[in-house]
Amino acid sequence: MTNVVDITDLTVRFATDAGPVAAVRGVSLSVAPREIVAIVGESGSGKSVTSKTILGMLPETATTGGAVVLRGRDSELGIDIARIDKAKLRAIRGRDAAMVFQEPSTALNPVYPIWWQIAEGLRAHGKVSRKQARERSVEILRRVGIPEPEKRIDHYPHEFSGGQKQRIVIAMALILNPSLIIADEPTTALDVTVQAEILDLLRWCRDEYGSSIVLITHNMGVVADLADRVAVMYQGEIVEQADAHTLFASAQHPYTQALLAAVPRVGSGHSRLAVSERADASPERSAGEPVVRAAGLEVTYPGRLGRGGFRAVRGVDFEIAPGEVLGLVGESGSGKTTIGRAIAGLTHVTGGSLTVLGHEMLGIRERRFRSVRKDIGFVFQDPASSFNPLLTIGDAIAEPMLVHRAVSSPTAARARVLELLSAVQLPDDYIDRFPHELSGGQRQRVSLARALALEPKLVIFDEPTSALDVSVQARVLELITRLQAQFGFAGLFISHDLAVVDLIATRIAVMHTGEIVETGPNAQVLGSPRDPYTQRLLASLPVPDPELQAARRAELKALTGNAGASAR
Repeated sequence: MTNVVDITDLTVRFATDAGPVAAVRGVSLSVAPREIVAIVGESGSGKSVTSKTILGMLPETATTGGAVVLRGRDSELGIDIARIDKAKLRAIRGRDAAMVFQEPSTALNPVYPIWWQIAEGLRAHGKVSRKQARERSVEILRRVGIPEPEKRIDHYPHEFSGGQKQRIVIAMALILNPSLIIADEPTTALDVTVQAEILDLLRWCRDEYGSSIVLITHNMGVVADLADRVAVMYQGEIVEQADAHTLFASAQHPYTQALLAAVPRVGSGHSRLAVSERADASPERSAGEPVVRAAGLEVTYPGRLGRGGFRAVRGVDFEIAPGEVLGLVGESGSGKTTIGRAIAGLTHVTGGSLTVLGHEMLGIRERRFRSVRKDIGFVFQDPASSFNPLLTIGDAIAEPMLVHRAVSSPTAARARVLELLSAVQLPDDYIDRFPHELSGGQRQRVSLARALALEPKLVIFDEPTSALDVSVQARVLELITRLQAQFGFAGLFISHDLAVVDLIATRIAVMHTGEIVETGPNAQVLGSPRDPYTQRLLASLPVPDPELQAARRAELKALTGNAGASAR
């Protein structure tokens, strides 16, 4: 069969002030009809640049070489994307090949209803009446699993959840029935249960529409779940290429082996120890008054415009002992981040009791709690947005010390800042750099250093590794474990990934719709979960083994009572 895409000896260079930068070097790749090919690698490996050349989406600073031949449903000869003008590119985009972007919130226009945005592809490739556009939009929304599409086509992007927005972006890609779909990190930062639904939906796109798929990702579990063939990229080159079963069974290149080794697995962390062994390993950490104690904790957000309030946390009980790390897991909207913010005094407690470092948070005044803040560190999910872009790394780390008057000036804090940079394994010269000059993993290390600046007794980690490459994630998790052992702080580790939590936490609490449905040592919660929701979370977590993942996918469908091919 004729391939949908043939990439031959592709090179891409970007012009910069410091000279040309080679992003892709001699890449050759093909995609057959109805085939799902995954391009994997770390950020900066060239995988997204390679995929964007298929749609001619590179900026004007890019210079390309080689050939990228795309064949649509009505084209046997194919068109070399690198050799056509912009008018022909516009005719190809959406009709022959379409893109599913990484972040649907930025791909969707906030000022237009959903049906208008889906129908935009129809209007761009021919005349279509308003009635026809709405009918097609309803049909495609129904097919990708949006409930009540007749009503929801008039809703705006902010009225949909993250998983629903991703389904809408997939609907936009499918509206013209393209022969190729390019999915650029389509599940990054999604909950594992929503991620499983999106992967099922992409598989359905292949089976129902006959589309080929190029999957761009750094998640090897997602690759094992979905891909037929895998191309591994490193520093702009494909270093290994094989069918999925062969690559996962016997990876040849050291970089591929390192990627697979960096994937966190349930059972590789603290859950390996029996409950008695874990207690014997650290008896001193369970002694003393709890750092955090919640009893019947309730948090309700006030309603607006005459609407009732929203109860985000409902009657929650838990404790965090000195030196202990509690893992708090659950889907988006389960209430886990609300609990973290309540502990830090960033969200008001509205019922029950929450004691933090000996202070009752229900009704506490900011003036009284201000002195406690120096004993609480916070590591945010997105370090880039938590830093002031005008401050150097040194000034950002010194800021808590200045706010709490632990030092008199940034100059006086310099020695402590250098000590913290060393603790998070960053060179001393980073002290004068700005946040935009660091990679995602490096910024997260700086975020850790800032959280530890005042030697806190409690650190709250809010999804600190959700958007990092697996190898970077592994290094950050290892760093957190080492710092926790070195400084002895208690921790609340918030995540939707049970495998990641197993590496950091010694005890796990599972949240669902504002309630803790299960809690206990890792070996108990991960080894023999009692609650159906915990069982579903575990089954939704992809593993880097195609055969095992196929069995887990069947297990998940049995748990959810859905034997169909998708989560519609």
